[in-house]
Amino acid sequence: MANLPQFHSLRGAAVEAIRAADLSVKTELAQEASRRWQARKLSLRSPLDRAVPERPGRPEKPVLTPPTQVKRRSLGSLKGRVALLHAIAHIELNAVDLALDIVARFASEPVPNSFFDGWMQVAFEEAKHFRMVRQRLNDLGADYGDLPAHDGLWQAAHDTRNDLTARLAVVPLILEARGLDVTPALRAKMRETGDNESAAVLDVIYEDEKGHVAIGAKWFRFLCARQRKDPAVAFQTLVRANFRGPLKPPFNDIARAEAGLTPSFYRSMTAATNI
Repeated sequence: MANLPQFHSLRGAAVEAIRAADLSVKTELAQEASRRWQARKLSLRSPLDRAVPERPGRPEKPVLTPPTQVKRRSLGSLKGRVALLHAIAHIELNAVDLALDIVARFASEPVPNSFFDGWMQVAFEEAKHFRMVRQRLNDLGADYGDLPAHDGLWQAAHDTRNDLTARLAVVPLILEARGLDVTPALRAKMRETGDNESAAVLDVIYEDEKGHVAIGAKWFRFLCARQRKDPAVAFQTLVRANFRGPLKPPFNDIARAEAGLTPSFYRSMTAATNI
């Protein structure tokens, strides 16, 4: 186990994990904090906690570029599969920090402790996903950091840093739900190329992500009920205010609905040319 920094509470552990530039430390600390919190061996907050950073700790590589400059990937070659896996590793790493950030940044919100149970489960599983994808990259002779990546995921978190309901609308109900839409086709293509090992990693990610979207939908609906707002209408209002661009089909309506995200939330917000 890596030498983990000291922390005094769940929020403190989440802050230290977000700050960690060593990705082994980040993922181990996220998982250790989750274990201790679920066992009720940590308080939620402490006066000794450091402030939540505006940006997560990162190694020197990958180089971050605008999303438009990240090349599209073909899975017909080893190079293409490595590029896809690298992009997925980057998404999963950001997902670790996003789950930790929602815990740390909103630790003073009037919500039940079960809210933090859910998000620390997400943090634990996202750390697992990052390690699995990174190991698969290693198996293929590559590593995380070998290729450029974009910063759009963290920007979404920054834009919703002051509003928990908006954060839930954008991160789990748009960004994570997008994974439910695209992952089945990606893993099928991996299997078509004979890369069953990579497809098996995507199987794990897909099944876990259903639960992550469900956690987001549960707490989004909880907050809307407390505010006496219709959740679908509130979602659309928050997305228009906090998310750039239309929502892009195709949608995995069945998996989304199983997670509590029904078409009434998102169908009216697709690009007009794709309806």
